[in-house]
Amino acid sequence: MRKSLLLLSSVLAGSLMLAGCGSDKDAASGDKMYKIGVSQIVEHPSLDAAYEGFKKALEENGYKEGDNVEFDLQIAQGEQSNAQSIANNFVGDKVDLIFANSTPSALSALNATKDIPIVFTSVTDPVGAGLVEAFDKPGDNITGTSDTHPEAISKTINFITEEVGAKNIGVIYNSGEQNSEVQVKEVEKLAKENGAEITEVSVSTSAEVKQAAESLVGRVDAIYVPTDNTVVSALESVISVANDKDIPLFVGELDSMKRGAVAASGFSYSDLGYETGLMAVKILNGDNEPSEINIEYPQSFQLMINKEAAEEQGVEVKKEWSELGEFFEGE
Repeated sequence: MRKSLLLLSSVLAGSLMLAGCGSDKDAASGDKMYKIGVSQIVEHPSLDAAYEGFKKALEENGYKEGDNVEFDLQIAQGEQSNAQSIANNFVGDKVDLIFANSTPSALSALNATKDIPIVFTSVTDPVGAGLVEAFDKPGDNITGTSDTHPEAISKTINFITEEVGAKNIGVIYNSGEQNSEVQVKEVEKLAKENGAEITEVSVSTSAEVKQAAESLVGRVDAIYVPTDNTVVSALESVISVANDKDIPLFVGELDSMKRGAVAASGFSYSDLGYETGLMAVKILNGDNEPSEINIEYPQSFQLMINKEAAEEQGVEVKKEWSELGEFFEGE
């Protein structure tokens, strides 16, 4: 009898161990409802596309919204204090993972927890922002993707100075956004190398963007807007001024170019969000810790020229530009 009990105990123990192993191995089996906190600094097409790409990657890898995963999307309305409150609430809710969509969102998440896994995207300079030590040295609980290809800004500035002939480039940005500060310094350096200069106008809120654009009228030959969340969220006001005053407008990513800028060097934010989602899958599956996943940036990018916007802003479109990039003629 004793042998039978011991045998039964061994079988039960083995079954429990196997069940436990199966649960760890197949995290997306549907046995658990995973909760992912999504922190986004503001709503605009690029960040929204990154979020959709992120969800698509999870769904294609077994994490389907409503079945075994739920997303808690919180928008900080451009306020760092709101982003911090959102991150703190996610920690209190004990979410399984935080998806931080922007530099302020990522910084707030890392400030709130050193335990919950964090994956970020739409971050221009993760090293300079203090999120990670290096691209190949992510943090213990944080990794993600950068939204800046090393050559993207230079390709756009070269086009502005060499093809459009601008000598003074107005730059509108929020000096409170670390990612924008990095880009503006790079724009200034590249413009100087090309014999041009920049005129900076800083804003604090989206409500100030139109006035900032109007302040550049008569002072600059072109306007450049980096991947600045504050300005991009109010980009239509800059486009309106550029169209009315025939000032060529250039931007830091393709979604904004499609809204009415002459050109941009960029990539699909949906694709970038998708790549970030694949990182999240590895973490949720238990295949990798965040510290084992290197930071990535877009592997390819392209110069795209908006013919309609160019004509609207007084820029003569040249056929030979097709050798420099691709023409966008609407969707």
